[in-house]
Amino acid sequence: MTRSMTAFTRQEAQHSWGSLAWEIRSVNHRYLEPHLRLPDSFRELEIPLREKLRKKLSRGKVECTLRFVPEAQAQTLTVNETFAQDLIRAADQIRRLLPDSGQPLDALEVMRWPGVLQDGELDMAVIKAVALETLDLALDDLLAGREREGKELAVLINQRLDSISTIVSQVRELLPQILQNQRDNLRTRLDEFKAELDESRVEQEMVMLAQKADVDEELDRLDTHVQEVRRVLQQKGPIGRRLDFLMQELNREANTLSSKSIVAETTQCAVDLKVLIEQMREQIQNIE
Repeated sequence: MTRSMTAFTRQEAQHSWGSLAWEIRSVNHRYLEPHLRLPDSFRELEIPLREKLRKKLSRGKVECTLRFVPEAQAQTLTVNETFAQDLIRAADQIRRLLPDSGQPLDALEVMRWPGVLQDGELDMAVIKAVALETLDLALDDLLAGREREGKELAVLINQRLDSISTIVSQVRELLPQILQNQRDNLRTRLDEFKAELDESRVEQEMVMLAQKADVDEELDRLDTHVQEVRRVLQQKGPIGRRLDFLMQELNREANTLSSKSIVAETTQCAVDLKVLIEQMREQIQNIE
């Protein structure tokens, strides 16, 4: 299934001890690149959070933010005295090594240090469990959003694939008439010189012209690549890199078609192909 790498979700949980909310944003990126913003008391969730992201997502720059607001009546603060004493002793030792290091620590500075103040009556184990449950809901919603946008991208890509197939068919129909017109033009120019025509020489020129204008192989490969893109769009799992490679191959054939063009019609068809391929490539940059 086609998935976009662009999505946003917000999931919130309300309880007697307060509320917490996850906000997750994802945009396109070559690899999976998570950026986590967690309150200090939830730092131990970082490892399970990264594991959940790896299981659910394959590519994208993902920003995960957890916001926790404790209920005022349910929250009391206690001081981790052992840790605070260790912190003060460490600061005294550093001051002795650096006499000019400034004023000693005051109470507010000690309180600001992570881990000195602790939530007293809150059961953080329960709250962290709820946080992980809410995270699962957020990731499911994020995936649903990526899939919805992915379906829209697949529709746009298939529309352009239809246009490419139409252009390829047009070029196939044009080729016999183009070659006949070139043959007639060559004979007309020779007749204007009123020169005695060497039929074998004329046929050699016709063969060279036909070889230069022969793009059947390029048209066949364009059709093959179009079919492969359609097949890949139906596959499960990450498909963005495969699609990006196919865009390069499509563009290669369009360039060859342009270089072999001998009339304005096929040149314009090659230009139209390149425009369609570039439009698809831009959309594919957002596909996981």
